[in-house]
Amino acid sequence: MTQSITLTDEQREFRSVVRQFCRDKIAPQAAETDRNGTYNWQAFEALQSMELTGLSYPVEYGGAGASLVDQAIVAEEIAAACAATSLMFLISKLAMLPVLNFGSEELKSTYIPRICSGESQGSYALSEADAGSDVASMTTKAQADGDSWILNGSKCWITNAGISDLYTVFARTSPDRHTGLTAFLVKAEWGVQVDKLEHKLGIKGSPTGVIRFNDVRVPDSHRIGAIGQGFAVAMHTLDRSRPTIGAQAVGIAQGALDFAIGYLKERRTFGRPLADNQGLQWMVADCAMRIEAARHMVHRACAIADEGDPHGELSVAGAMAKCFASDVAMQVTTDAVQFLGGYGYTNEFPVERMMRDAKITQIYEGTNQIQRMVIAKHTLR
Repeated sequence: MTQSITLTDEQREFRSVVRQFCRDKIAPQAAETDRNGTYNWQAFEALQSMELTGLSYPVEYGGAGASLVDQAIVAEEIAAACAATSLMFLISKLAMLPVLNFGSEELKSTYIPRICSGESQGSYALSEADAGSDVASMTTKAQADGDSWILNGSKCWITNAGISDLYTVFARTSPDRHTGLTAFLVKAEWGVQVDKLEHKLGIKGSPTGVIRFNDVRVPDSHRIGAIGQGFAVAMHTLDRSRPTIGAQAVGIAQGALDFAIGYLKERRTFGRPLADNQGLQWMVADCAMRIEAARHMVHRACAIADEGDPHGELSVAGAMAKCFASDVAMQVTTDAVQFLGGYGYTNEFPVERMMRDAKITQIYEGTNQIQRMVIAKHTLR
């Protein structure tokens, strides 16, 4: 079993630098980003300026070679300031994980440097209207045509739809449920259409949409992994991305609690600060304990991934981290709204936005019900 980890002095210093960066450059724009509901290019350029777009990619492709634990640290700090901006940081890595782990050297050397520099962004196109949790039911098809593939179909719930110029797309190449899927890296300019953008409860500054492929021709050189390996590629990828969704959830929770604590110390009732109320103190303590437990689970899952998952623990550890952390995010942000009373229910303060943003962490990259199925299957085997 992987042991619990403690951050190194270098990681603690790195966290402090990123935290200050987020307070200076990201947090001041968060409310306006939420109100406008549009992609904040200024925030993305700030991530570029800090070279965070290339943080967790191999050095040989222009990245910094940072660990998944380091990525989780950054995801948490950005999410504490603005959850939508944290998706800017995370989504391209999700799209590129299949390329990094299963793609050809040509694909890696061509596209990863562009992602690292921020010249390109990527999206992960897996879900369909009738194939969300049941990925193997997808109907998007790729038909072989000489040294190319012709893609037809649509994908939904695509983060960064219309912003990304690269899409990692999973399509059916044979009728077999689990061995009939194949992954491809598709350039938007080849004919990826954005059918619509969703109007959402939260993370409004990160576009989510439906994309469509009508006879989109993809060279076989842009196939990721072997024909029929798509399902395995998708699951391998989600195992390694779910812990960072947990980190995002931890960040949202921590940001909400930090703001609420400041309010409790300043707001006075009956001649005393609200923070002197023992009932509220106990609520704060519960929030702090849950956040710390979630953070530990996230860092442990990330450490397992960094070690190469030598004991086959990552799937369940990632499911636990994502599920527990996202549930904590909903609990803590709801309590944060309660701490502020009527003020917490208004958009004059950030906790209502954080509560709305927290909800999606229980849904995407596998609902928490799916995570519990994974955990139960492992526990009962």
